[in-house]
Amino acid sequence: MISSPPIPVAVVGAGAFGRNHARVYRQLEEAGGGVRLAAIVDPLPARAAAVAAEFGGAASFGSIEELVASGVTRAASVAVPTIHHLAVGRALMQAGLDVLIEKPLAATLGEADELIAIAKRTGTIAQVGHLERFNPAVQATLPLLSTPMFFEVHRLSVFTPRSLDVDVVLDLMIHDLDVVLCFVRSPVKEVRAVGLPILSPRVDIANVRLEFESGCVANFTASRVSTERIRKLRFFQPRQYISLDYGRQDVIVFSVGENSPGALASPASSRIQMVKPAVSALEPLRAEIQSFLDAVRSRSEPAVTLGEGRRALALALNIQEKITEHSHRTNLAALNTL
Repeated sequence: MISSPPIPVAVVGAGAFGRNHARVYRQLEEAGGGVRLAAIVDPLPARAAAVAAEFGGAASFGSIEELVASGVTRAASVAVPTIHHLAVGRALMQAGLDVLIEKPLAATLGEADELIAIAKRTGTIAQVGHLERFNPAVQATLPLLSTPMFFEVHRLSVFTPRSLDVDVVLDLMIHDLDVVLCFVRSPVKEVRAVGLPILSPRVDIANVRLEFESGCVANFTASRVSTERIRKLRFFQPRQYISLDYGRQDVIVFSVGENSPGALASPASSRIQMVKPAVSALEPLRAEIQSFLDAVRSRSEPAVTLGEGRRALALALNIQEKITEHSHRTNLAALNTL
């Protein structure tokens, strides 16, 4: 049980993402998690009031100015469309509030840099909501990393009208870009990419090949027009193949070694051992928010910094440029208008 006073928090943006943040804050509050859901903010006052009433009767406001003037909160989740991240994050941090900003960090690198500068100047805690970092399967994989050299990553989703303010790279693929950057820890050397708009004006399906300075190669496929939902990451490193399923939250490790106990003999007389590391079941959003609250409480660096959010954004924007170049080179833009 946490003895310090509960941290009063607000959720800015009462759409699908914001509602989930409010739900988790309320669950943590009811469990004695050292937090209190104090306010919901949305430019549609009726929507803010509805979400506030649904999760414990928090105060509701129609603007950041009203929230700041009320003085009811110390920290906030920013769950507004990406184009508003800078304006909302700036107003909150300049008022002294700590922030958890949904991914992607910002719409441009210039905006990301401004957010980083504001956080440094104001001394506020600022974390980016790269949710999959907190997936129990990802956490269980971190101790297994040695020298990853080849990745195959698939993130497929059925079409919804959600997040159409950005393309599939910033909507879905950026999760995996952030995870692979975290795993590889090497600068990107080359980017090749192709993408197509299918059901929206923006790119809905994309395939990307990255090569890192370390020699590692990573292939990514992201689609929001699939008939099924798949979220898997597989990679190879010396004498190991590791398969991670984000949805099932499990990891399978295949290791090759002459003396792997209990292993099956292969035709090459090597021994292959299959192991499923223990994974602690936990909702990634809950783990992410708990991590944010811990950083707020201890005034320590958050688990996913604004700098790391900028790094993933920079790569995503580079991929978008390569998709545009490929589209022009192959005349795909003209074909899409037929």
